[in-house]
Amino acid sequence: MSRRLAVFALALLLLEACGATGGDELLPAPFMADFDVQGHRGARGLRPESTLPAFETALDLGVTTLELDLHFSADGQIVVWHDPVIGPDKCRLRDNAPSTIPDPDDPRTHAKRAVAALTGDQLQWFQCDRNPNEGEFPEQLAKSTELAGDDFRVVTLVELFEFVESYRDSPIKSETQRATAATIRFNVETKRRPDDPAPIGEGFDGVEAGPFELALLEVVSRFDLEERIVVQSFDHRSLWAVHSASPDLTLAALTPDRFADLETLAGNGASIWSPRYTSLRSQDIEDAHRLGLQVIPWTVNDPASFADMISMGVDGIITDRPDLLLAHLGR
Repeated sequence: MSRRLAVFALALLLLEACGATGGDELLPAPFMADFDVQGHRGARGLRPESTLPAFETALDLGVTTLELDLHFSADGQIVVWHDPVIGPDKCRLRDNAPSTIPDPDDPRTHAKRAVAALTGDQLQWFQCDRNPNEGEFPEQLAKSTELAGDDFRVVTLVELFEFVESYRDSPIKSETQRATAATIRFNVETKRRPDDPAPIGEGFDGVEAGPFELALLEVVSRFDLEERIVVQSFDHRSLWAVHSASPDLTLAALTPDRFADLETLAGNGASIWSPRYTSLRSQDIEDAHRLGLQVIPWTVNDPASFADMISMGVDGIITDRPDLLLAHLGR
């Protein structure tokens, strides 16, 4: 049994002895003190994903980590966006956009809307305030927030870091909220794909850090965030390249399911394993912990699944609904 699971079991026994357990009871505070609550794409279940209002909402709630995805623009800027192409399901043109900016609502412009084909300045003209799945995210609202307002643009990583700094210093935020921003961690995903190099097609050889990774490391260094950054990826070549260039950065290996060579991941420098939560077993978590790997699954959104994952001993959860997870933890 893993140490975390053993502590959890003991805490439950103590609660039962006091007659305090029940289906909706909060978990014991000491057990949850270091539990990592990661807001997926900010807070995708509450605000349009990957936008400043989504990240502000996550900070307001008190997450411990902002999770986000990264692409590489045509002019070499690190862009905070999940998809390789700016699509009409999430984005539209802002008012008064130049005629040279490809319209997401025009299917003929698909290739021109690839993030890798657009400059940082061009990306500013997309307003990404549409909900692509109202059935899954009925509470996602394109509603303005205190600092970001209705700024639903595609932003660069530099702009996000600057926004978090402004949040940290903002007099309109509470002392607790400012403290959250001052210590917030960033889990940044490089969106490389070993089967399709086109989305970030700058000549990555699969071994040495490419221009994308080097640009990412430069931005992290510029903001002095090395100790608060986790780099994650499904393309583990990108992780090992980052490790070669910056050995002290924390790495998280994403996998599409529970089947992973954990010894190889740990041996190559990963500190975190992030599998899809639906197939995860307690034994997998124990195996990972024995190798020194934390386990932070994706993407968990309902209280029953929160309880299942926590009872198995995970070290954190990536979620679209950090509000629900934080309530479940009693924070």
